[in-house]
Amino acid sequence: MNPLSLAALATQTRLLAPYRYARLRQLARNGEAPISVPFYHRVADERPNDWTISRRGFQRHVEYCQQNFELIDLAEVQRRVRDRDSCTPAVSFTFDDGYSENCDFALPLLIERKVPCTYFVSTENVIHGKGFGHDCRCPLAVNSKKQVREMSDAGIEIGCHTRSHVDFAKVHDLKTVRREIVDAKAELEQIIGRAVRYFAFPFGLPEQLTQMAIEAVHSAGYQGFCSAYGAYNLVGQDSFHIRRVHGDPEFARLVNWLSYCPRKIRNQPEIRYFLPPLRSFEATLGYVNSSL
Repeated sequence: MNPLSLAALATQTRLLAPYRYARLRQLARNGEAPISVPFYHRVADERPNDWTISRRGFQRHVEYCQQNFELIDLAEVQRRVRDRDSCTPAVSFTFDDGYSENCDFALPLLIERKVPCTYFVSTENVIHGKGFGHDCRCPLAVNSKKQVREMSDAGIEIGCHTRSHVDFAKVHDLKTVRREIVDAKAELEQIIGRAVRYFAFPFGLPEQLTQMAIEAVHSAGYQGFCSAYGAYNLVGQDSFHIRRVHGDPEFARLVNWLSYCPRKIRNQPEIRYFLPPLRSFEATLGYVNSSL
Protein backbone atom coordinates (compact mmCIF):
# COMPACT_ATOMS: atom_id res chain seq x y z
CA MET A 1 0.00 0.00 0.00
CA ASN A 2 1.34 3.44 -0.83
CA PRO A 3 1.72 6.26 1.77
CA LEU A 4 -1.40 8.03 0.49
CA SER A 5 -3.47 4.93 1.24
CA LEU A 6 -2.08 4.69 4.78
CA ALA A 7 -2.63 8.39 5.48
CA ALA A 8 -6.18 8.28 4.17
CA LEU A 9 -7.08 5.23 6.19
CA ALA A 10 -5.46 6.62 9.35
CA THR A 11 -7.52 9.82 9.10
CA GLN A 12 -10.72 7.88 8.57
CA THR A 13 -10.36 6.10 11.91
CA ARG A 14 -11.54 9.28 13.62
CA LEU A 15 -14.82 9.21 11.73
CA LEU A 16 -15.62 5.59 10.94
CA ALA A 17 -16.74 2.84 13.25
CA PRO A 18 -13.76 0.59 14.05
CA TYR A 19 -15.19 -2.44 12.23
CA ARG A 20 -15.66 -0.40 9.07
CA TYR A 21 -12.11 0.91 9.23
CA ALA A 22 -10.69 -2.58 9.66
CA ARG A 23 -12.68 -3.90 6.72
CA LEU A 24 -11.76 -0.94 4.47
CA ARG A 25 -8.09 -1.39 5.36
CA GLN A 26 -8.24 -5.06 4.48
CA LEU A 27 -9.97 -4.37 1.16
CA ALA A 28 -7.33 -1.76 0.24
CA ARG A 29 -4.52 -4.20 1.06
CA ASN A 30 -6.14 -6.71 -1.28
CA GLY A 31 -6.56 -4.13 -4.06
CA GLU A 32 -10.33 -4.16 -3.55
CA ALA A 33 -11.10 -0.77 -2.00
CA PRO A 34 -14.61 0.38 -3.03
CA ILE A 35 -14.73 3.53 -5.18
CA SER A 36 -17.48 6.10 -4.60
CA VAL A 37 -18.77 8.50 -7.25
CA PRO A 38 -20.96 11.19 -5.64
CA PHE A 39 -23.24 13.27 -7.85
CA TYR A 40 -24.45 16.81 -7.24
CA HIS A 41 -26.84 19.11 -9.06
CA ARG A 42 -26.63 22.66 -7.75
CA VAL A 43 -24.32 24.43 -5.29
CA ALA A 44 -25.87 27.71 -4.13
CA ASP A 45 -26.96 29.60 -1.03
CA GLU A 46 -30.04 31.24 -2.53
CA ARG A 47 -33.37 29.61 -3.41
CA PRO A 48 -32.37 26.15 -2.13
CA ASN A 49 -34.40 23.13 -3.15
CA ASP A 50 -34.12 19.37 -2.69
CA TRP A 51 -31.23 19.12 -5.16
CA THR A 52 -29.20 22.05 -3.81
CA ILE A 53 -26.27 21.99 -1.39
CA SER A 54 -24.90 25.17 0.18
CA ARG A 55 -21.47 26.51 -0.70
CA ARG A 56 -20.20 25.81 2.79
CA GLY A 57 -21.62 22.29 2.68
CA PHE A 58 -20.05 21.52 -0.68
CA GLN A 59 -16.67 22.88 0.40
CA ARG A 60 -16.83 20.64 3.46
CA HIS A 61 -17.46 17.65 1.17
CA VAL A 62 -14.49 18.56 -1.03
CA GLU A 63 -12.16 19.09 1.91
CA TYR A 64 -13.21 15.84 3.57
CA CYS A 65 -12.59 13.92 0.36
CA GLN A 66 -9.24 15.61 -0.22
CA GLN A 67 -8.13 14.65 3.28
CA ASN A 68 -9.34 11.05 3.19
CA PHE A 69 -9.42 9.81 -0.39
CA GLU A 70 -7.53 9.85 -3.63
CA LEU A 71 -9.50 11.97 -6.11
CA ILE A 72 -9.67 10.42 -9.58
CA ASP A 73 -11.56 10.82 -12.87
CA LEU A 74 -14.11 8.40 -14.31
CA ALA A 75 -11.60 6.79 -16.66
CA GLU A 76 -9.47 5.84 -13.64
CA VAL A 77 -12.57 4.55 -11.83
CA GLN A 78 -13.18 2.25 -14.77
CA ARG A 79 -9.56 1.14 -14.98
CA ARG A 80 -9.41 0.17 -11.30
CA VAL A 81 -12.67 -1.74 -11.54
CA ARG A 82 -11.65 -3.48 -14.77
CA ASP A 83 -8.09 -4.32 -13.68
CA ARG A 84 -9.04 -5.28 -10.11
CA ASP A 85 -6.53 -2.69 -8.91
CA SER A 86 -7.99 -0.48 -6.17
CA CYS A 87 -5.35 -0.11 -3.45
CA THR A 88 -6.41 3.37 -2.32
CA PRO A 89 -9.85 4.55 -1.13
CA ALA A 90 -10.94 6.88 -3.95
CA VAL A 91 -13.71 9.30 -4.94
CA SER A 92 -14.72 10.85 -8.26
CA PHE A 93 -16.92 14.00 -8.31
CA THR A 94 -19.77 14.42 -10.79
CA PHE A 95 -22.59 16.93 -11.46
CA ASP A 96 -25.88 16.50 -13.33
CA ASP A 97 -28.21 18.84 -15.27
CA GLY A 98 -26.20 22.05 -15.71
CA TYR A 99 -27.07 24.90 -13.34
CA SER A 100 -25.41 28.24 -14.03
CA GLU A 101 -24.70 28.96 -10.36
CA ASN A 102 -22.23 26.08 -10.25
CA CYS A 103 -19.86 28.39 -12.13
CA ASP A 104 -19.94 30.92 -9.29
CA PHE A 105 -18.34 28.76 -6.60
CA ALA A 106 -18.34 24.97 -6.98
CA LEU A 107 -16.49 24.62 -10.27
CA PRO A 108 -13.89 27.34 -9.54
CA LEU A 109 -13.21 25.54 -6.24
CA LEU A 110 -12.68 22.21 -7.99
CA ILE A 111 -10.54 23.76 -10.72
CA GLU A 112 -8.40 25.67 -8.21
CA ARG A 113 -7.81 22.53 -6.15
CA LYS A 114 -7.27 20.35 -9.25
CA VAL A 115 -10.10 18.00 -8.27
CA PRO A 116 -11.20 15.82 -11.21
CA CYS A 117 -14.87 16.32 -12.07
CA THR A 118 -17.29 15.17 -14.76
CA TYR A 119 -20.10 17.64 -15.45
CA PHE A 120 -23.16 16.20 -17.21
CA VAL A 121 -25.44 18.61 -19.09
CA SER A 122 -28.69 18.33 -21.03
CA THR A 123 -28.00 19.88 -24.43
CA GLU A 124 -31.41 21.39 -25.20
CA ASN A 125 -31.31 23.34 -21.95
CA VAL A 126 -27.79 24.61 -22.66
CA ILE A 127 -28.42 25.49 -26.30
CA HIS A 128 -31.72 27.29 -25.75
CA GLY A 129 -31.24 28.57 -22.19
CA LYS A 130 -34.27 26.54 -21.24
CA GLY A 131 -34.95 25.88 -17.54
CA PHE A 132 -35.59 22.38 -16.26
CA GLY A 133 -39.12 21.09 -15.93
CA HIS A 134 -38.46 19.91 -12.40
CA ASP A 135 -37.79 23.57 -11.43
CA CYS A 136 -41.25 24.66 -12.54
CA ARG A 137 -42.14 26.28 -9.20
CA CYS A 138 -38.91 28.25 -9.07
CA PRO A 139 -37.15 28.57 -12.46
CA LEU A 140 -33.38 28.54 -12.15
CA ALA A 141 -30.72 29.65 -14.63
CA VAL A 142 -28.97 26.96 -16.64
CA ASN A 143 -25.43 26.90 -18.02
CA SER A 144 -24.82 28.69 -21.30
CA LYS A 145 -22.82 27.24 -24.18
CA LYS A 146 -20.04 29.68 -23.32
CA GLN A 147 -19.89 28.45 -19.73
CA VAL A 148 -19.78 24.82 -20.83
CA ARG A 149 -16.94 25.55 -23.27
CA GLU A 150 -15.01 27.42 -20.60
CA MET A 151 -15.45 24.56 -18.14
CA SER A 152 -14.15 22.13 -20.72
CA ASP A 153 -11.17 24.37 -21.52
CA ALA A 154 -10.39 24.58 -17.79
CA GLY A 155 -10.16 20.80 -17.46
CA ILE A 156 -13.66 19.81 -16.38
CA GLU A 157 -14.82 16.72 -18.26
CA ILE A 158 -18.16 17.46 -19.95
CA GLY A 159 -20.58 14.56 -20.18
CA CYS A 160 -24.01 14.14 -21.76
CA HIS A 161 -27.22 14.02 -19.72
CA THR A 162 -29.53 13.52 -22.74
CA ARG A 163 -31.01 16.23 -24.92
CA SER A 164 -34.11 17.08 -22.87
CA HIS A 165 -33.68 15.32 -19.51
CA VAL A 166 -35.93 12.51 -20.66
CA ASP A 167 -37.18 9.69 -18.43
CA PHE A 168 -36.18 6.50 -20.25
CA ALA A 169 -38.61 4.46 -18.18
CA LYS A 170 -41.27 6.13 -20.35
CA VAL A 171 -39.46 5.87 -23.70
CA HIS A 172 -40.20 2.92 -25.97
CA ASP A 173 -39.23 4.08 -29.47
CA LEU A 174 -35.81 4.10 -31.11
CA LYS A 175 -36.27 7.54 -32.65
CA THR A 176 -36.47 9.19 -29.23
CA VAL A 177 -33.58 7.10 -27.94
CA ARG A 178 -31.41 8.21 -30.86
CA ARG A 179 -32.30 11.89 -30.39
CA GLU A 180 -31.65 11.86 -26.63
CA ILE A 181 -28.43 9.85 -26.64
CA VAL A 182 -26.78 9.85 -30.07
CA ASP A 183 -27.78 13.27 -31.42
CA ALA A 184 -27.21 14.89 -28.02
CA LYS A 185 -23.63 13.62 -28.01
CA ALA A 186 -22.98 15.21 -31.41
CA GLU A 187 -24.53 18.52 -30.27
CA LEU A 188 -22.40 18.61 -27.15
CA GLU A 189 -19.21 17.78 -29.02
CA GLN A 190 -19.95 20.68 -31.36
CA ILE A 191 -20.25 23.01 -28.37
CA ILE A 192 -17.02 22.03 -26.62
CA GLY A 193 -14.91 20.94 -29.61
CA ARG A 194 -13.93 17.70 -27.87
CA ALA A 195 -15.11 14.12 -27.69
CA VAL A 196 -17.83 13.41 -25.12
CA ARG A 197 -16.90 10.20 -23.35
CA TYR A 198 -19.56 9.65 -20.69
CA PHE A 199 -23.34 9.59 -20.39
CA ALA A 200 -25.45 9.95 -17.24
CA PHE A 201 -29.04 8.73 -17.14
CA PRO A 202 -31.53 11.29 -15.81
CA PHE A 203 -33.05 9.95 -12.57
CA GLY A 204 -30.62 7.04 -12.91
CA LEU A 205 -32.76 4.40 -11.19
CA PRO A 206 -32.94 0.79 -12.39
CA GLU A 207 -36.17 1.45 -14.30
CA GLN A 208 -34.45 4.10 -16.45
CA LEU A 209 -31.53 1.80 -17.32
CA THR A 210 -33.28 0.03 -20.17
CA GLN A 211 -31.66 -2.37 -22.59
CA MET A 212 -32.58 -0.13 -25.53
CA ALA A 213 -31.00 2.97 -23.99
CA ILE A 214 -27.83 1.22 -22.85
CA GLU A 215 -27.36 -0.25 -26.33
CA ALA A 216 -27.64 3.25 -27.76
CA VAL A 217 -25.06 4.59 -25.32
CA HIS A 218 -22.64 1.88 -26.39
CA SER A 219 -23.38 2.30 -30.11
CA ALA A 220 -22.88 6.07 -29.92
CA GLY A 221 -19.30 5.57 -28.79
CA TYR A 222 -19.52 6.59 -25.14
CA GLN A 223 -16.93 4.95 -22.89
CA GLY A 224 -19.41 4.40 -20.08
CA PHE A 225 -22.68 5.41 -18.45
CA CYS A 226 -23.59 6.54 -14.94
CA SER A 227 -26.52 5.50 -12.81
CA ALA A 228 -27.67 7.30 -9.66
CA TYR A 229 -29.43 4.80 -7.42
CA GLY A 230 -26.72 4.54 -4.77
CA ALA A 231 -23.99 1.92 -5.08
CA TYR A 232 -20.24 1.42 -4.82
CA ASN A 233 -17.93 0.63 -7.72
CA LEU A 234 -16.25 -2.66 -6.83
CA VAL A 235 -13.35 -4.36 -8.53
CA GLY A 236 -14.41 -7.02 -10.99
CA GLN A 237 -17.76 -5.42 -11.77
CA ASP A 238 -18.84 -4.35 -15.25
CA SER A 239 -16.78 -1.18 -15.77
CA PHE A 240 -19.04 0.23 -18.53
CA HIS A 241 -21.61 0.97 -15.80
CA ILE A 242 -20.38 3.57 -13.28
CA ARG A 243 -22.45 3.52 -10.10
CA ARG A 244 -23.02 6.74 -8.18
CA VAL A 245 -24.23 7.94 -4.79
CA HIS A 246 -25.99 11.17 -3.86
CA GLY A 247 -23.72 13.96 -2.60
CA ASP A 248 -26.03 14.30 0.38
CA PRO A 249 -26.15 17.75 2.05
CA GLU A 250 -26.37 15.89 5.37
CA PHE A 251 -22.65 15.43 6.01
CA ALA A 252 -23.01 12.36 8.23
CA ARG A 253 -24.89 10.51 5.48
CA LEU A 254 -22.16 11.32 2.97
CA VAL A 255 -19.48 10.02 5.36
CA ASN A 256 -21.56 6.89 5.84
CA TRP A 257 -21.67 6.29 2.10
CA LEU A 258 -18.00 6.97 1.53
CA SER A 259 -17.01 4.45 4.16
CA TYR A 260 -17.56 0.73 3.67
CA CYS A 261 -20.95 -0.76 4.50
CA PRO A 262 -21.50 -4.43 3.51
CA ARG A 263 -25.25 -4.01 4.01
CA LYS A 264 -25.37 -1.44 1.20
CA ILE A 265 -23.63 -3.88 -1.12
CA ARG A 266 -26.08 -6.66 -0.27
CA ASN A 267 -29.03 -4.37 -0.94
CA GLN A 268 -27.89 -2.79 -4.22
CA PRO A 269 -29.84 -3.93 -7.30
CA GLU A 270 -28.22 -5.88 -10.10
CA ILE A 271 -28.53 -4.23 -13.51
CA ARG A 272 -28.61 -6.81 -16.28
CA TYR A 273 -27.99 -5.91 -19.92
CA PHE A 274 -25.97 -7.08 -22.88
CA LEU A 275 -24.03 -5.18 -25.53
CA PRO A 276 -24.54 -6.58 -29.05
CA PRO A 277 -22.13 -5.91 -31.94
CA LEU A 278 -22.25 -2.21 -32.80
CA ARG A 279 -23.36 -2.72 -36.39
CA SER A 280 -26.48 -4.65 -35.41
CA PHE A 281 -27.80 -1.78 -33.33
CA GLU A 282 -26.86 0.80 -35.97
CA ALA A 283 -28.85 -1.21 -38.49
CA THR A 284 -31.82 -1.23 -36.12
CA LEU A 285 -31.63 2.54 -35.84
CA GLY A 286 -31.37 2.80 -39.62
CA TYR A 287 -28.25 4.95 -39.75
CA VAL A 288 -24.49 4.78 -39.48
CA ASN A 289 -22.75 6.87 -36.84
CA SER A 290 -19.63 8.18 -38.56
CA SER A 291 -17.88 8.77 -35.24
CA LEU A 292 -17.61 5.05 -34.50
